[in-house]
Amino acid sequence: MEIIITPDPAAASHLAARRIARLIREKPDAVLGLATGSTPVTLYKELIRMHREGGLDFSRVSTFNLDEYLGLAPDHAASYHRFMEENFFQGVNIPRGNIRLPDGLAKDVPAHCADYEQEIRDAGGIDLQVLGIGSDGHIGFNEHGSSLASRTRIKTLTERTREDNARFFDKLEDVPHHVITMGIGTIMESRSVVLLAFGAGKADAVAGAAEGPITASNPASILQMHPDAKFYLDEPSAGALERAEYYKWVFKNKPAWQADQ
Repeated sequence: MEIIITPDPAAASHLAARRIARLIREKPDAVLGLATGSTPVTLYKELIRMHREGGLDFSRVSTFNLDEYLGLAPDHAASYHRFMEENFFQGVNIPRGNIRLPDGLAKDVPAHCADYEQEIRDAGGIDLQVLGIGSDGHIGFNEHGSSLASRTRIKTLTERTREDNARFFDKLEDVPHHVITMGIGTIMESRSVVLLAFGAGKADAVAGAAEGPITASNPASILQMHPDAKFYLDEPSAGALERAEYYKWVFKNKPAWQADQ
């Protein structure tokens, strides 16, 4: 695990975008795992800029999204299908046939989840997974207490998570109680992980994930076991890290050839 502390979300997102761009240039048919929510929006804007101004080509890229609300149609204003379309897909040249998200209207949810896992395997696995982190350490919608070996499945949201996401709906009562999410085991099989965290509200979760014990009480802590996980943080989200100065020193003194890895 590498901890990269930057002055602000824009700087963190820029570095993360460079990491993704390098992957795509080295492997044009890369498979990306994508996240939603407010945290990765700046990252997606930077990737769109790289595409439009720098010619970053997504024409052979495939994507799998982490999750979707159960019961929401793709065109619902708060669906993750709609979010991804508005914040990323319409700005780059990923072929529509290469884009996959869980189906919030799936009739047979267990079968759909099994099919989603198979689609990931058929694509050759995820090369790079983008993650945010919840205020309680959840990744995807793998809530506090989720199995660290879990696969794509239905999950019931905690009230804390529903309250955190209520800003995307007209009122709290409109936030669904259930989602389809990739499991922690699924996430851990990605070849590399880019986790973004911004704001003081994420500081305790980040510190627990990076420096605490590996525990289902902080699902992101399992990333300590991942062979290539990078946390891109702003100063406030890094505020509870005991070894913050060490992480800054390490990043500042990396050899130049590691800059975008």
